[in-house]
Amino acid sequence: MNRSVPIQILVGIGILLMTLAAPSLGALSPPADWYQNINKPTWNPPPWIFGPVWSALYLMMAMAAFLVWKAEGWSRAMTAYLVQLIFNASWTPLFFGAKRIDWAYVDIVALWFAILVTILCFWKANKVAAWLMVPYLGWVSFATVLNATLWAMNRL
Repeated sequence: MNRSVPIQILVGIGILLMTLAAPSLGALSPPADWYQNINKPTWNPPPWIFGPVWSALYLMMAMAAFLVWKAEGWSRAMTAYLVQLIFNASWTPLFFGAKRIDWAYVDIVALWFAILVTILCFWKANKVAAWLMVPYLGWVSFATVLNATLWAMNRL
């Protein structure tokens, strides 16, 4: 779709802010002492890795959404993007805030499927956008296995 540069800039900023709203909710539920004391697998990543990885992923996600918006405006693909963001935003409060590893697992499985649907919808609009979402799906795949392992290792 052909839109003026000022509109593209405003929408791009809006998409970036919308994307960054998801991790902002997580800031309200940071890891606490209970997380430091639960059983973890030997392959649990060190805490310092999460900031850089998620920062890169959120930037790629926002770029992907912007490319799709440029191609077709607000569409089914953008709605799928918003749905996966909601699942993304829910995980941290469930896991760290509520300390519900089980509910967080249900959420992350739903997130995984929502990301897959988003990638498929993005593919139809802009293949580069779809590929920009693939590392996110990879990281969430790993996080899903980690979440399941933490749940299994720490059942009460």
